[in-house]
Amino acid sequence: MAAREILPDVFAVGAIDWDRRLFDELIPLPDGTTYNSYLVRGREKTALIDTVDPTKTDDLITNLKSLGVDKIDYLIASHAEQDHSGSIPAVLERFGDAKVVTNQKCRDLLIALLHLPEERFIVIDDGDTLDLGGKTLEFIIAPWVHWPETMLTYLAEDRILFPCDLFGSHYATSSLYVPDEFAVYEAAKRYYAEIMMPFRASIRGHLEKIATREIEIIAPSHGPVHRRPAFIIDAYRDWTGDAVKNIVVLPYVSMHGSTQAMVDHLVDALINRGIPVQPFNLTKTDIGDLAKALVDAATVVIGAPTVIFGPHPQVVYATYLANLLRPKTRYATVIGSYGWGGKTVDTIKGMLDRLKVEILDPVYVRGYPNENDFAALDRLADEIESKHREAGIISS
Repeated sequence: MAAREILPDVFAVGAIDWDRRLFDELIPLPDGTTYNSYLVRGREKTALIDTVDPTKTDDLITNLKSLGVDKIDYLIASHAEQDHSGSIPAVLERFGDAKVVTNQKCRDLLIALLHLPEERFIVIDDGDTLDLGGKTLEFIIAPWVHWPETMLTYLAEDRILFPCDLFGSHYATSSLYVPDEFAVYEAAKRYYAEIMMPFRASIRGHLEKIATREIEIIAPSHGPVHRRPAFIIDAYRDWTGDAVKNIVVLPYVSMHGSTQAMVDHLVDALINRGIPVQPFNLTKTDIGDLAKALVDAATVVIGAPTVIFGPHPQVVYATYLANLLRPKTRYATVIGSYGWGGKTVDTIKGMLDRLKVEILDPVYVRGYPNENDFAALDRLADEIESKHREAGIISS
């Protein structure tokens, strides 16, 4: 990605990774990603805000060369994770006088992860500022977005917020600015679901904190730059709020068709009651799509056959992730089939200990479901409808 001017003396100098398809060896990236780094030139000092993944160090250095940068005074480290910090050693080697400016927790992590020398650091606290000469950087400590050491940087004179991972999206695009709000909304929601959702309570507090600043541009560490900050801030207010939507998410696996028959019946029963349902066959599902669906869903129904004594391993994986991501879901239950025994329902219930959900009566049957079993699924659909009405999320 070529260096590009955002405002006078403020440049995007990061890199596009068109081909990356997996992040942290866990998160699918259907749209690639970007590693955003920003250069801010004052009359007296120059600062680089974050670096790029070490696989793209050459892109960053090339962009700095193209702007004629022969000195960097400060390297602002917002977050120690390597997709942001991985090129710090190369930058420090090239710019021998540069100091890494960050908070104490981030300093300690960077020393542990990158073995940076202690003398290269300047440690700041929440609310501290750095005067570059006509451009003032203010540092906002924002723990658990999504690591404990994350901080944001606000460029006061230009009203630009550099929020690191907050408000980001894994979305590779040649556009500097958001090219398509619908596409970026979906990418940002997926990003929030996979990375930020477990920390929504902390993020709500940080949203209130930044509300005291005038923000005209948001320049995150992944994805395009926002020239309409309200678009992404309002989305985050919605996602991090407590309100749920009239949606049932149904991740499942079926080994021999029994659980599939139950899923199909329940899906139809919910549709007939005016409840949107999103089934996810876990043998085919992109786990990021499932995470995104969990952001708003009022109810999660897990469809699981029994393998030996417990749930199918892919159901275990999806349940573990859902429990880790801690969506604001209010109700959960289990449907499925077994052959000769096992403790699938108890195992899944036990795996949802981090979710503040009401567990509805499961429908777990032996063999292929019969008429009585289908009737039980109808009763489950009735109960879900009743719960959604009680919650005020079904319009009359």
